[in-house]
Amino acid sequence: MDATIDARAWAERFIAEIERRGAVLTELDRRAGDGDYGTNLGSAVRRAAVNLEADGADTPGAVFTAVSNAFLNTGGTSGPLFGMWFREFAKALGAEVTTKAVSEAAANAAAVVQRLGKAEVGHKTMVDAMVPAARALAEAAERDTDVATALREAATAAHEGAASTEDLLARRGRASYVGEHARGVVDPGALTVAWFFDAATG
Repeated sequence: MDATIDARAWAERFIAEIERRGAVLTELDRRAGDGDYGTNLGSAVRRAAVNLEADGADTPGAVFTAVSNAFLNTGGTSGPLFGMWFREFAKALGAEVTTKAVSEAAANAAAVVQRLGKAEVGHKTMVDAMVPAARALAEAAERDTDVATALREAATAAHEGAASTEDLLARRGRASYVGEHARGVVDPGALTVAWFFDAATG
């Protein structure tokens, strides 16, 4: 199966999912933040769709560069963080989507976001989904698992990580400003990460 087509389909499915379910993210952020997350994310994915068309992205690296640039030019805190996260996917994937390359991408991407956002697992942020997904991919690479299976395992780990944020007290991000009011709310950034890995395999 052609890796370039897969990468573009992956990005397009992710864009479509955010467009379809963005209101869920907005509501989560309304309950635990300032309520603009879903709106900002929607703007980012629409810009990503335009970039994909305009750039004629024909390699996985080009696809994720187009997505990264869209997020880097989005307001709020999450947009630039996701932009840097996607940039690591662009750098590591290059011309082919493989388990080893995706594992490297996810590990580097999570590390960049942790460094820039100063967040750790347990802080109730996107990192709570990014790190488990990266670990799942690393384990899959060690087993020489095929890329589709590896990405499904990453999606499962990301969903588990996102779900774990529901009962956490936020330590970083806007949710940290509202204290106990954010407890009982899944972090929308972590849920976005889970949806991204879902989109990898349809």
